[in-house]
Amino acid sequence: MRRQYGCHLASYAMRVEESLGRRYAEPAHPYRNDYERDRDRIIHSRAFRRLENKTQVFTRRYSDHFRNRLTHTLEVAQIARTVAKALGLNQDLTEALALVHDVGHPPFGHAGEAELDRLMRQHHDVFDHNLHAVRIVEHFEQKYAEFPGLNLTFEVREGIIKHSRDYDPADYPDLGEYRLDERPPLEAQLIDVADEIAYNCADLDDGYEAKLLTLPVIREGVPLFDRLYRRMEREYPAAQERLKFNEALKRLLDRLVTGVVDSTRARLEKQQISSLAEVRAYHRRLVSLGTPLVRENKRLKQFLFAHLYSHRNVNNERRKLMGCIRGLFEYYAAHPRSLPAFYFAQSQKEPVHRIVCDYIAGMTDNFLLTQYDRLLGE
Repeated sequence: MRRQYGCHLASYAMRVEESLGRRYAEPAHPYRNDYERDRDRIIHSRAFRRLENKTQVFTRRYSDHFRNRLTHTLEVAQIARTVAKALGLNQDLTEALALVHDVGHPPFGHAGEAELDRLMRQHHDVFDHNLHAVRIVEHFEQKYAEFPGLNLTFEVREGIIKHSRDYDPADYPDLGEYRLDERPPLEAQLIDVADEIAYNCADLDDGYEAKLLTLPVIREGVPLFDRLYRRMEREYPAAQERLKFNEALKRLLDRLVTGVVDSTRARLEKQQISSLAEVRAYHRRLVSLGTPLVRENKRLKQFLFAHLYSHRNVNNERRKLMGCIRGLFEYYAAHPRSLPAFYFAQSQKEPVHRIVCDYIAGMTDNFLLTQYDRLLGE
């Protein structure tokens, strides 16, 4: 007898039995549903493994203990599953979306994405890590004899595109199949919020560990953290500063996650959302923090931008690394025969700048620097 799925899901959750399926039909698996299979395909993909050697904020020059793109992804998956379970959403779909949400990111974090986008705009094109992730799972992952890509379900592909932003159908006619005039399921909506919570708390932790952020500066700039830390001072007066910091950070993470659960549940009840169709038809996204925590989270983001992401040590390294991306992009665009055979073949079918961007975006930090030294190093 086959397992039955979805019996404990909320009425507004995405049920796997209602999936629009895969681009290429496949027989059902005897004991894994389609979203579980998607999750496993993502985990076993090369693009997922490469996340281990892609920067989150700090390169390994600082420490092997800091987050990389892979450990960040795992933290997002943990938070997302927690929220999904509390709201009665489909945890399998949520986990697949959390694990795949960053596979389209290029080397060196958001700065690398911004640099590739700047280079692409010189060719009247753009780089978008969500859309690049779809190219990866649809074309660049070559693992199966029967079809190209990973052949993921529609809902996972839709979530890759729409989890963090909405796309105007008029501007993206090639994405017409993804229902751009509708909101994505709640499972996809919550990924962006889980992502932000994960990196805000993690960056605060890594910045403190790197000694780029001091405790007094953090407490002054992040009022919510300060209130939590004062409580830890009362509860653990003899504990080391680092341990009190850990306790306050843990409670900050819990406060934000609980805020998402409580505010989203309240919003669903207030708007009387009782079906996936109503989720899709609603005029805005339904998963978010409540108003007080939105303000607190905004203060945290502003603090990190001003004191960590704009720190001179981080900026100095960033400038050097962006120069490497720029140099490689210009070299390959001028010498496409230097691309690997697969990418060179693609460059005969699509614009060279697009294929060069695809190739560089798939690189790990170390591989990009190795290629730069090999081709352009003095």
